[in-house]
Amino acid sequence: MRPPRQELDQLCEQGLLRQLKPIGGMAGPRISREGRGLWNFSSNDYLGLANHPEIKAAFAEGLEKYGAGSAASRLICGTLAAHQILEDSLAQAKQSEAALTFSSGFATAMGSIPAIVGKGDHVILDKLSHACLIDAAKLSEASMRVFAHHDLGKLEKLLADIRAKDAKTRILVACESVYSMDGDLCPLLEIIQLCEQYHALLLLDEAHGFGVLGKRGMGLAEELGLQERVTFQMGTLSKAAGLSGGYLAASRDWIELLVNRARSFIYSTAPPPAIAHAACASLNLILSEQGQQLRSQLQSNFRAIRPEAKTPILPVIIGDNEQALESSRQLEAEGILIPAIRYPTVPRGTARLRISLSAIHPQEAIEACQKALAQLES
Repeated sequence: MRPPRQELDQLCEQGLLRQLKPIGGMAGPRISREGRGLWNFSSNDYLGLANHPEIKAAFAEGLEKYGAGSAASRLICGTLAAHQILEDSLAQAKQSEAALTFSSGFATAMGSIPAIVGKGDHVILDKLSHACLIDAAKLSEASMRVFAHHDLGKLEKLLADIRAKDAKTRILVACESVYSMDGDLCPLLEIIQLCEQYHALLLLDEAHGFGVLGKRGMGLAEELGLQERVTFQMGTLSKAAGLSGGYLAASRDWIELLVNRARSFIYSTAPPPAIAHAACASLNLILSEQGQQLRSQLQSNFRAIRPEAKTPILPVIIGDNEQALESSRQLEAEGILIPAIRYPTVPRGTARLRISLSAIHPQEAIEACQKALAQLES
């Protein structure tokens, strides 16, 4: 039996070893590491809600009203009001009949996809899909097929081939609205049209679109007026919403089926009700005029660094693992925290710096980032 140190040494040689690095203070645009202040460009707190006073007050109110924990699965103890109110609010915001919440976005995928498809069915994924979608597809035991990133021709061929062999099999196409490591948008309308043509279900992961895109912040589907044509709208409360948890919005029948089949929902203690209570406040803020103002400021911030950008995720492709790590270290020496992202998070040979902007980055931070990046590229 080989010892774990052997695998750790191999990861180190490949420039793929990862380690936990403690930071001081609260999550926000300014953090500290080993006593040094750093501008934080690594967070997914796109609207700055993780420490927003209204959200913190709602969290405290939820603790007082519901206590610290849920104590059991919702199918064992019953559903607390906070969870039901949040799900009803999410369903309304996503223009769907119902919604179901989970402990995380990962748990949402791992519970939902195997509940939707199984043996004899098919899952089709974009090659750059998040690990949660890939792992969930594998867990489902459905036949899994992959198409090159945004390759609509390949997607149509896969759909046509499957349908030609079986007119009744269940097909699920899963993609992301905003790809987390590239910051690009999926061709949503065209994917929907193909799904409708070949009678396939569509799961759209709006993890990085929720709160960021759309007039009310409900994501790419809302921005394009397509919410009602997406079978499953998946998302997370851990990024722009500033908290934790995940959700799936769909028809009432699909949600009822998930309640009965989604194992990560059935066999998990429900998320703390105080988080659900705070998430309602976060959702209301995202939908409000204040949310629109934050999205506008967010857009100004990321376009100050990259004028053509459409989302706050700005990759700088480097390629080599060690070079990406060294670039990240150089930026940290200049007071800028930007992580090096390597395989398996991104494909081999595409190691990169991943810059992530927030609406609450001050002008001072934006200018410092611009200056540090310019020095790195010179």
